[in-house]
Amino acid sequence: MADKKATLTLEGGTPIELKVLKGTLGQEVVDVRTLGSNDLFTFDPGFTSTASCESKITFIDGDEGILLHRGFPIDELATRSNYLEVCYILLNGEAPSKKQLEEFKTIVTRHTMIHEQITHLFRGFRRDSHPMAVMCGVTGALAAFYHDAMDVNIERHREIAAFRLLSKMPTVTAMCYKYSIGQPFVYPRNDLSYAGNFLHMMFSTPCEEYKINPVLEKAMDRILILHADHEQNASTSTVRTAGSSGANPFACIAAGIASLWGPAHGGANEACLRMLEEIETVDHIPEFLRRAKDKNDSFRLMGFGHRVYKNYDPRATVMRETCHEVLQELGMKDDLLEIAMELEHIALNDPYFIERKLYPNVDFYSGLILKAMGIPISMFTAIFAMARTVGWIAHWKEMHDEEMKIARPRQLYTGYKKRTFKPA
Repeated sequence: MADKKATLTLEGGTPIELKVLKGTLGQEVVDVRTLGSNDLFTFDPGFTSTASCESKITFIDGDEGILLHRGFPIDELATRSNYLEVCYILLNGEAPSKKQLEEFKTIVTRHTMIHEQITHLFRGFRRDSHPMAVMCGVTGALAAFYHDAMDVNIERHREIAAFRLLSKMPTVTAMCYKYSIGQPFVYPRNDLSYAGNFLHMMFSTPCEEYKINPVLEKAMDRILILHADHEQNASTSTVRTAGSSGANPFACIAAGIASLWGPAHGGANEACLRMLEEIETVDHIPEFLRRAKDKNDSFRLMGFGHRVYKNYDPRATVMRETCHEVLQELGMKDDLLEIAMELEHIALNDPYFIERKLYPNVDFYSGLILKAMGIPISMFTAIFAMARTVGWIAHWKEMHDEEMKIARPRQLYTGYKKRTFKPA
């Protein structure tokens, strides 16, 4: 924090002195909390210029292409750790010792089962329901089964809820998939890794043994790491807003899932694959590139550039390497994958893309990996939600561990002034 001051002067009014705050990294922040006592407040649609909270979890510098989790660069975490190690860091603030990590893994592994009655909930959904609709409903319903530790004012209850959500989300996610294709649910196995267990629950059947491909297991683990948290995005802000009312953790995470479902947020990798389907063949790429460069055409290339990162998405560097490893391992020939690889080549070499820094982002590559694994497009956002659950939990815990204030944004009212009602 700094001792600097900012002064706001309205024409004909008395100057208002505001504090200027400084975090450990990032821009300085003008503290506008005292404006309310002067009958003033700020107007900031989308909160793009407003810090809604103080946090120690994740830092992003979009101009420099930097993403840090508790100070650790995302590329180091993705290449030198595993997902549960990243989960520990996000939840606890420090990297674990070998003993701490083993204890953490054991607790997570032993909570992967869900109450058997929950499996009956799935029957209430149509078979053709979008997995995100089912996931949102089932996650919220967990509060009806695990209400023994939902007092958000008790630290131990918050810890138990965190472990339950982190442990059970892969099981719920895989069940959403199995239900959609009419296959029996597959129960978790304690001898497998977090990513390996998820792949097993997704693809194994009672008919034959499913052998986990280590390249795909590693790729899934990296996808989870690279989507674990991303600062105050729409879904994380939704979780914090819901949590500020004292809502139970399952309801808060369900709210985050609902927010993530939007195509402008978690649905980006799904939208990217839909775009590839629209392009249809490599021969059509020039026409779609012409449309993308035409300001008067509504068509936009999905999976290129990023709202936050004005430079290269730091997650995409790791994801690109992983994507090519998976495609090489599987030796796949697929029209959509060929289109994607040609688009990648063009984006990395075409002056139009380079000048505007429209590089392939993490959604572009993660969608390709998931498709190559045989995961349907409708499941992409559900897997994103599974990965992001730990980030949501970390932010939910942080706001409860520190001073919490219920979210109550203001508005700029532009409707009618007071008027008299006349009955019809």
